[in-house]
Amino acid sequence: MYLTIKETAEFTSLPEEYVHNLILTNKIRAVHDGQQYLINKEQFQTHLEQLEKYKEMIQEFLNEPLPEDIDVKDED
Repeated sequence: MYLTIKETAEFTSLPEEYVHNLILTNKIRAVHDGQQYLINKEQFQTHLEQLEKYKEMIQEFLNEPLPEDIDVKDED
């Protein structure tokens, strides 16, 4: 399925200008049909999956309780 720059920006939650710059710098693949760029939606699937895994990993880290403070220097 192909998306326009605007649809891709909405799908990836990125600004349209940034998506356009990614196309111009060949960071994402796109087809120009003479009027607009068309971007294959499937190329973002792996990226979005990795992003979700990263979010889960960060959430697990934030939910982990802090270890008890080990008093190395006992000043008593």
